[in-house]
Formats: sequence, C-alpha cells, structure tokens
Amino acid sequence: MSPTAPTLETPDGVVATHGLPEVSELDLLSRALHAGSVVSDVALRTAVATAVTAASIPGGALTWGRKERANLAFHAELARTATAEEVFVRPPRGVPVVERLSSSGLPELPGGRARNLQFTSPYVARNPAMRADYARHRRNGVGWAQHWRHDDGPRPTLCVIHGFGAAQYWFNSAFFSLPQFFAQGWDVLLYTLPFHGPRGATRRNLINGSEVFSHGFATFNEAMIHAVHDFRILVDHLEALGVPRIALTGLSLGGYTSAMVATVEDRLDAVIPNAPVTNLPVLLREWVPAGVGIGLLGALHGAGREQLDAALAVHSPLSYPPVIPRERLMIIGGLGDRLAPPQQSVDLWEHWGHPRLHWYRGSHVMHFSRGAYLDEMRELLGPPLSVAA
Repeated sequence: MSPTAPTLETPDGVVATHGLPEVSELDLLSRALHAGSVVSDVALRTAVATAVTAASIPGGALTWGRKERANLAFHAELARTATAEEVFVRPPRGVPVVERLSSSGLPELPGGRARNLQFTSPYVARNPAMRADYARHRRNGVGWAQHWRHDDGPRPTLCVIHGFGAAQYWFNSAFFSLPQFFAQGWDVLLYTLPFHGPRGATRRNLINGSEVFSHGFATFNEAMIHAVHDFRILVDHLEALGVPRIALTGLSLGGYTSAMVATVEDRLDAVIPNAPVTNLPVLLREWVPAGVGIGLLGALHGAGREQLDAALAVHSPLSYPPVIPRERLMIIGGLGDRLAPPQQSVDLWEHWGHPRLHWYRGSHVMHFSRGAYLDEMRELLGPPLSVAA
C-alpha cells in the first residue's frame, strides 16, 4: 500500500485513490451507513454548537470589546510574522512531574500499572497583556495525564489527546482500544487538555471543557498554545524515563492539537490525527447556532470575521509545516462526519503533502470498522519493543 494513497475499507474492497471519495464510489451498505451518520452528526453538531454558544456568548459579550480586539490583533500579528517554534515556545527542561499510582476505573493492565501524572505548568500567555488574567485560572495551571506503564519498561509509548468535552480516561481507553495496544507491548499516556477535566474551574458545565470557550477567543488562543506547551513537558518526562519511541494520536480537538504538536516536536516517531478539526474559521461558520452567535458578537463589538480568522491562524496546523517526515504521518477521517467534516481532513492532507489518509464509514463519534484504521495505525507504528534497550 502506498503511504500517499488514501484508503477506504468497504465490504467489496473499494479503495479510494484520491483525497475525498465520492459517495457514488461506495457500496450499498457504506452509502446507508454514510446517510445515517450524516443525519446523526447534524443533530449532534447542533447540540454541541448550542452548548458552545451558551458558554461563549456571555463571556464574549463582556470581553469582546476594545481589549479583546487588541488581544486578537496581537495573535493575528504573531501568526503573520512568527514561526511555529516562536509561537509554541519550548517549555523549560526539568519541570517536576509528580507520579501517583492509580487504581480506580482502570481496565486490566497485565504486567503493568497506571500512574496519574501532575505538574505545575510554567506556561505564561504569549500575549503579555493577557498574562495576569490567564494566570488567574489556577486549576488550569496544573497539568494532568495518566500513564500506563509495563513493569519491565520503559516501553515505546502511544500518547492520546482527547476531544472537546471528552477528557474521561475511560472513554478514550475504550474508543482507541488502548488495553489492546498495552497488551501488544505499548505503554500508553492519556493527556488532559487545558480547561478540561480537573483543569476546569467547575464540573457543573453541561459539557466538560466548555470553559475553553467561555472567556473569549483570545483566551481560547492561549489555551491552544498552552496545550502544545504542556504536552511537550510530558515528552520531556517520557524522554527522561528512557522511553525509546513516542507516538501521538488525538481525536477531534485532540486531533487538532496533535497536528499542532507535529509542527514543532520532532522527537515524535509518528503523529496520527483522528477526525481532526483543522480549519477553525471555516468550521465555526458551519456550526449552527455558534456561527450566528459569533457573528452577532463581532458586529456588536466591531470585530469582523477577518480579524477573528487571522487571530485563530496563530495555532492552526495549516499555518506551519510539519517537522515529522511524511511517511510517519497519518490522518483518519470520517466520510459522514459533520462536526469536523471530511474537508477538514483533506485540508490537512494537502498541507502535509499527501501522507496516509484513511477514511472510515461513520460520523464524528460513530466509527464503523474502527478496527481497520487501528490495524493501519499499528502498521505505521510498527511493533513495539518487548523491553527497552
């Protein structure tokens, strides 16, 4: 199989050889699954967009004035003039990471144990004018992850970044079949994004993580840069433990984050965004009612879409080239996905110079034939070492 040929697993063996297959290329079952996926995803997208709007409009009404416009202008100028390494500044070496054994809600880990990782993040907002306000989110200033380690390790490690509102370790464990990866010899690290899980100010939000949108888009921009910063601290930690290879995958907003990491972190052996968001300005315009609400806020405060689009480019994976070789990159996209529509995956595939691209039948959260792309992930990653040298 050519690493540049996108693949679509179907019962009759149809394989797409271009970026985005036409529905007419699919077999009858795949067409039926595609139609159902689109309908279910539109309903889910509306629900998620409503929650995002409910979280962002009150904060936006307060913050999207002259101060917010100035903050967005800073990010837009940074996006226009800076390299990825200048935006995603490398964290200091040697940040202390505290490990505590974990036992609750875990799958069976034969020959290994899970540890919860915690560290005080040294991140300061890239925009100097925002540093004091951003630092007030004290719970967000503590980084979290869960690390599944074999007793005879360190082993090659698969890192996973969750999607928006889906920080629960148990969900990502099941979704990515992580106990199987562990049983096959991989250590596993699950990373928590800013403002999600224990990093949020409250757990009473309708969607965990919605706080990432509730303080204005300038704060959202800083949170995305912060996400890359803190993940690199964990890469330092794994490297200090002697981990021989580190791979990364992520779902949805986690796919977006993993693609951002691929622009600066050349220590990674492979990066595999799954159902990734890649072009936020386009996506926000497609989400109803979020797009309408954001447009109204902009009109109210004199901030046009062009200004927001330019500011969001500061952390877009489409703004910078990857530092990972093309043959070590893979994109997984859903043909029926309407939260992160297929074009989002195609945009990244084209920007990355046509790496592997696997299309699954299904929606943003219903991934039919998931085993096919998990097998292709294993093919790309290669077999883990039984014991590190």
